[in-house]
Amino acid sequence: MGSQSHKAHPALVLFALSVGAFAIGTTEFASMSLLPFFARDLHIDLPTAGHAISAYALGVVVGAPLIAAFAARLPRRTLLIALMAMFAVGNGLSALSPSYHWMLLFRFLSGLPHGAYFGVAALVAASLVPIEKRTLAIAKVMSGLTIATVLGVPVANWMGQILGWRSGFFVVCALAVLTMSLVALYAPRDAGDPKASPMRELSALGKSQVWLTLLTGAIGFGGLFAVYTYVASTMIEVTHVSETLVPLILIVFGLGMTVGNLAVAWLADRALNRTVIGILVWSAVALALFPFMAGNIWSLSLIVFLIGIGGGMGTPLQARLMDVAGDAQTLAAALHHSAFNIANALGPWLGGLSIAAGYGLVSTGWIGCALSLGGLAIYLVAIATARRSAQPALVPCE
Repeated sequence: MGSQSHKAHPALVLFALSVGAFAIGTTEFASMSLLPFFARDLHIDLPTAGHAISAYALGVVVGAPLIAAFAARLPRRTLLIALMAMFAVGNGLSALSPSYHWMLLFRFLSGLPHGAYFGVAALVAASLVPIEKRTLAIAKVMSGLTIATVLGVPVANWMGQILGWRSGFFVVCALAVLTMSLVALYAPRDAGDPKASPMRELSALGKSQVWLTLLTGAIGFGGLFAVYTYVASTMIEVTHVSETLVPLILIVFGLGMTVGNLAVAWLADRALNRTVIGILVWSAVALALFPFMAGNIWSLSLIVFLIGIGGGMGTPLQARLMDVAGDAQTLAAALHHSAFNIANALGPWLGGLSIAAGYGLVSTGWIGCALSLGGLAIYLVAIATARRSAQPALVPCE
């Protein structure tokens, strides 16, 4: 891998990988913003339509470990192209869904390559730069996802209103095909790892630090999704603004995520643990403030931006997994995205329970705050147990 990586221009490789992240980010977040439109078209209520979001997340959770474990021996460039091909097919079929149940199946299929793509892309990105710059390199790939929340999601939402919700999934399919071409052109040609095996990759599952880091993401990131999933409904029913303003607030959220992604990665390359702790505290506070700021469009815009910054916690957790996974790098990197999609399923589910129980749309902020604090508690346990077991490499940069 190392002998091949230097032949590729890092900036072009990172750009190619980030286009794939843009496609994935667009479909992941746009599905939430298109919820009212495909619910109406498929004749189902909002909570039922939300199961399509959970189906995608379940696909990520299932696909990431299976693909990573059984495809670890493949050249990473080949694997990335194959994963994007799967992603293109899944989203193309989603656009053609004739009914709710077909939609569930196609969203599940679309989610299967998600985690493995991000995991392998992160490993390729990290291999291109010195170790002290790896978190920022991963963040540049992930910036495709955050920029998707600024551009891709609002455009998909707008297209959903004008051309119908299916058009959004067709656009994602086209972006996936573009990514395949760019990766084929620019990604380093590696020979794969002949020593890789499912059992070697599965060895990651025996490491408590891997599990604690994954749990931090699965719980701690759920708060952001608890609020984001229902932000369009909150704007219409609580803030009392027109549907046409929804894309603008989605852009504000995306700007927050983009700022958070790069700023948090820059800090994490200097002090990993302090950065993770700091961003979890930040998220807990911002989410706790959401119920008090949702009634006015200006205060809502501000708090949505601040909540978006909390989305930057992903890259430092990815970097920590690289430290704790040993030889099982591919599986650990992919499982990171399984964990975040557990968060993607958990947050909306708990938020939906709170709304259904009569606590109102803004109660999602309290749910989110509790989840962020839960993630913080788990991460503190991870640091404490790493210290007790005398593994200083697992507590880099106090």
